[in-house]
Amino acid sequence: MRSLKTLNPLKKVAADANVILSAVIGKAALKVFTESPVEVVTTHLNLDEVQEYMPSLASKYTLEEKVLQTQLKLLPLEVFQREFYQDFLRQAEERIGRIDPDDIDLLALGLKLNIPIWTNDSDFQGLKIKTYTTAELLKALEI
Repeated sequence: MRSLKTLNPLKKVAADANVILSAVIGKAALKVFTESPVEVVTTHLNLDEVQEYMPSLASKYTLEEKVLQTQLKLLPLEVFQREFYQDFLRQAEERIGRIDPDDIDLLALGLKLNIPIWTNDSDFQGLKIKTYTTAELLKALEI
């Protein structure tokens, strides 16, 4: 039987803040960044959200915030400004605005690039865009 990787090679995903935070603290999400050829992109707003939660994450896991900041900088992550995907903001707002307004930009980026969303958040389900949880993505990538 042929694998998902062979049938439909996944080249790029748009990452939500929750999976980036997971990678920063060394959870399974880090494997997507370090053990796969998939390009990971996100929005500047998602990166701001990661920065916002960094101090509480450091405290929760008794890790140095400076170490987490370094780990974040080392992730091969392409960050897009709103101007790049602004032509998809209205469509994204119509789809997810009532569910979670904080997810509008990430959905707009996914729509603009025509790529799946990588998130452990269920807010994106049923929005006619492919999504992966970390577990699903690791399985699809066979890592």
